[in-house]
Amino acid sequence: MSEAPHLRFFPYEEPYPNQREAMDRVANALDRGQDVLFEGAPGTGKTLSALVPALEHAREHDRTVVITTNVHQQMRQFVEDARAITREEPIRAVVFKGKSSMCHIDVDYQECQTLRDTTREMVETESEVRELEARQRELLAESREGDAGAAEARESVMEELDELEAEIEEYETANVCAHYRNNLVEDTDEFFGWLFEDVRTPEDVYAYADERELCGYELLKEGMEGVDLVVCNYHHLLDPQIREQFFRWIDRDPSEIITVFDEAHNVEDAARDHATRTLTENTLDAALDELAESDDSRAEPAENVVRAFRDALVETREDALGAGQRESVGENWEDLAVANDDRRDDLTLAFLRNYEGKGIDTETELAVQLGQALDEEYDRRYREGETTTRTECQTLQVARFVSTWMEEGTELGQYPVVSVRRDGATEEVYGRAELYTCIPRRVTRELFDEVAASVLMSATLRPFDVTEDVLGLEDVASLAYEMGYPEENRRTFAVDTPPLFASERNDPATQETVASLLRDAIRFTPGNTLAFFPSYAEAERYYERLGGSTGGAGDTGAGAGLAGAGLGTLYLDGPGEDEEDLRRRFVESDDATLFTSLWGTLAEGVSFDGDDARTVVVVGVPYPHLSDRMEAVQDAYDRAFADRDRARDPGWAYAVEIPTIRKTRQALGRVVRGPEDFGVRILADRRYTTADMGKYSVRGAFPPEERGELLDLDPEKLKFAMLNFYGDHDAYDGAPPEP
Repeated sequence: MSEAPHLRFFPYEEPYPNQREAMDRVANALDRGQDVLFEGAPGTGKTLSALVPALEHAREHDRTVVITTNVHQQMRQFVEDARAITREEPIRAVVFKGKSSMCHIDVDYQECQTLRDTTREMVETESEVRELEARQRELLAESREGDAGAAEARESVMEELDELEAEIEEYETANVCAHYRNNLVEDTDEFFGWLFEDVRTPEDVYAYADERELCGYELLKEGMEGVDLVVCNYHHLLDPQIREQFFRWIDRDPSEIITVFDEAHNVEDAARDHATRTLTENTLDAALDELAESDDSRAEPAENVVRAFRDALVETREDALGAGQRESVGENWEDLAVANDDRRDDLTLAFLRNYEGKGIDTETELAVQLGQALDEEYDRRYREGETTTRTECQTLQVARFVSTWMEEGTELGQYPVVSVRRDGATEEVYGRAELYTCIPRRVTRELFDEVAASVLMSATLRPFDVTEDVLGLEDVASLAYEMGYPEENRRTFAVDTPPLFASERNDPATQETVASLLRDAIRFTPGNTLAFFPSYAEAERYYERLGGSTGGAGDTGAGAGLAGAGLGTLYLDGPGEDEEDLRRRFVESDDATLFTSLWGTLAEGVSFDGDDARTVVVVGVPYPHLSDRMEAVQDAYDRAFADRDRARDPGWAYAVEIPTIRKTRQALGRVVRGPEDFGVRILADRRYTTADMGKYSVRGAFPPEERGELLDLDPEKLKFAMLNFYGDHDAYDGAPPEP
């Protein structure tokens, strides 16, 4: 039997268990025009299982594959895989990042756009001047030979030259980009030859261009036309405006694109973030200042709208801040409850009370028109060198936001929010209005409908029907592969510690039980241990209980401290930590424990192979903070999916339980990453066991084969179970620990 044609893109000797079948099934689905939901256990080769058949399909149908992730480490893995592929079957691949990370002169996106347009106009004008100068010399020679018509034609050319040279003089004072100018006037063929000799990272492109004073970002955009593969971040696909430009740079219609989403369980939250709109008091104040300086007839109606919304925002946040709350407001945004069940939200009601114009819709539209006119004027001033920076039109931002707020604020899944924070410089408290999008399919459905096909892959995509509902997928092929490595190389224990409900976490007896369990897990692990908690605060609590130091002379580095006898070095993660440096120091240790939050960046997309980590412990069921926003998401899912999913409570299941168990499963997947690897996974909370916890039991939320591996265990027996497991694998260096 001949091998499948897509295997020409497989860069290694032999596929992992199930990988060959997965590639065949993905290939068949793409040929049928179906989207694919693909769940595979961590470390089982999902990326190539999706990418190899996608590249074959794209090659046969003249399409481009776009593979995307929101995890930095995965981006590096994509580059390594693409390099391996191109050594076997050459492909033209581009790794793309946003402009901000590649700009040589450090200007924002809008300034870059204006600089680019002005620079191009200048170079085109200079080219026209050169052509006309050459033409006038030819005509001069012809006229000297007695051609009267040539003399007349030369006179016309000279008049045009005078006009263009006047334009050139104006460009001398205009803002232009020297790097981009070099792109336009120099031979850049060498760059494109270099670009496709291998798979170049954005850092490679930046360094190459910087050395030659070129604009690497614009060169990269030019090199993307019709490539086989593009590697990028989520926002290039999930933001509709960016996506439209992005596909234009690739020079493909959406129907000629195959998208591959890695860590696709994160698409829901990422899409929600891209759809959400915000407006601060500072922007409203800036818009009022802008309007005060305008003599346009539309300024007064625009001010009616802007001032009324600004005053309403101030009034709403002051009313919502209870007695004493203002003093406790910090530098992070804090939500205030403004939504109502039976009427519009408090901010909208205050806006309607404060507004005194001739019609909100009419005057908001006038504000948008004026904002557009002002924005065009700011662009002209910057382009012609009258200003050194490209001013953003605040009126336009406000008017568009107010228009959206009033038109879409009552739609299903749109949740109005007012937040407050304290300015670190002035100590003043100010507010922000936000239209929060609860149902991400508002963003994702359009994308999945317009591209040729999509593959969404993750170790934690199930239940597939929930993923389909939430993201708006229709014609779907789904495939799931459990871990193909030997089952005897892993143990997964559900330990019967007290359920860590928020109300129970401060109980001293509960804390001692959990701390004792962690001591046993660490002591009986022959190597490194990962410990995940519901929050960074809980991670710090148990780090300290086990002897970790959070500061002072005893510290061995940021977030690290020596623990008690037998516990090795303890590392503490937290907000603002350099995660990559922390991970490096941890894996370089021989006997260490890393305490972190399950909602942090180390719980997924990060490999801890072999000796990097032997044991992983998930303490508690790490539900997200059940805020007003989360309740709004639950309510939106209840209303959207109640008729389609009567077997579940869709609000709680879709919004809270399933995302939480996905996070837990991701954390468990940090260990046992290969066929020779072995390790212990521990779920520490009664809710994971078979004990009857009513609606609080979560065992049933795990896929069947994972439930089948969960072994219930009493806390005091964990050390014996670990001793037996690691002893059977001859993992201890010398005599094993004494129970």
